[in-house]
Amino acid sequence: MKNTHLTKKKLTVHLGEVLREARLKAELTQADVADRVGVATEVYGRIERGNLTPSVPNLRKLCMVLRVDASTALGLEAGEAAAWLMESEPPSEESPRLRRLLRILRQLDDKKLTTIGYVARSLVPPEAR
Repeated sequence: MKNTHLTKKKLTVHLGEVLREARLKAELTQADVADRVGVATEVYGRIERGNLTPSVPNLRKLCMVLRVDASTALGLEAGEAAAWLMESEPPSEESPRLRRLLRILRQLDDKKLTTIGYVARSLVPPEAR
């Protein structure tokens, strides 16, 4: 799960850098871009700093406003810009039942996760631990 987070963070940072370069090249302010896309200036600033991943519709608008190819913005072009994609592990072959359980577990707070951990450990035979 950690690799997924790191990959998403790398994508978000890369996207922010590409958008910032395009904005500066177009001689626009963050407020100009935010207004044209229909988001708050603070939201666009977070996207540009790599702290927020835009929704797909907003990414599309950003690419149109800044005249950036979506493949470039997402780091999908061949070469070094797409190297971060190669660092991620391929998706695991988890069963649908396990994926559903993981989705539920991700919604729990630490106290509930600890409780679930105790219950799960008690279900595993001692020789398998």
